Amino acid sequence: MRRADRLFDIIEYLRRHRRVVTAAELAEKTEVSVRTIYRDIADLQASRVPIDGEAGLGYLLREGYDLPPLMFTEEEAEAMALGARIVSTWGDRELGDAAKAVLAKLRAVLPRNLKAQFDALGVMAPPAHYQATVVIDLARVRRAVRAKKKIRFSYADANGTTSKRTIWPLTLSFYGAVWTVPGWCELRQDFRAFRADRMQDLEVLEERIPPDADKTLAAYLKREGVKDLNELT
Repeated sequence: MRRADRLFDIIEYLRRHRRVVTAAELAEKTEVSVRTIYRDIADLQASRVPIDGEAGLGYLLREGYDLPPLMFTEEEAEAMALGARIVSTWGDRELGDAAKAVLAKLRAVLPRNLKAQFDALGVMAPPAHYQATVVIDLARVRRAVRAKKKIRFSYADANGTTSKRTIWPLTLSFYGAVWTVPGWCELRQDFRAFRADRMQDLEVLEERIPPDADKTLAAYLKREGVKDLNELT
């Protein structure tokens, strides 16, 4: 966790609980040492965040303290709420938990007049049962993409024929109700997009993806007709 995120989490934890919170409790919440919490609290107090208390006793955030509000239109607030709700419903568990944390953080810094709009279900994410059933852990695929590691798995094509594939995963894509894993397939020696609901027995290999300008995400998207990554947003 970045230090800025941890400081935000400390403030939010103190705001939600409205009681004396010990450094040990904050350390457990943010997964750092008690000594680190002491330093963080001292820095927050030096920045004029109204936290009362001291090391060994506990800390309390004074009533009435609010983080500076972020300025968004109603449509922007709805867009953020919808995006986070879709991820929390359709993403893997780690992404879902992260999306819920984003919702809480965004709500905390919205102006009061937008909080009701943010909470309202004017836009909703479709229920997860519409999603194709995925057996593999998509979080492991995401981590492999970040670490630039190859993955191996069993794959069933549209006819049910199963083959073993080793690919260089480039990204995770979501189309409609289906997650796909585009990558360079060593068996076919070409780009392929694999449906996650047809993948089984996933292995993340220790072998890292070698640098090759012809086998990157940019090269794959260019072949698919996407000239600018901003077209995907």
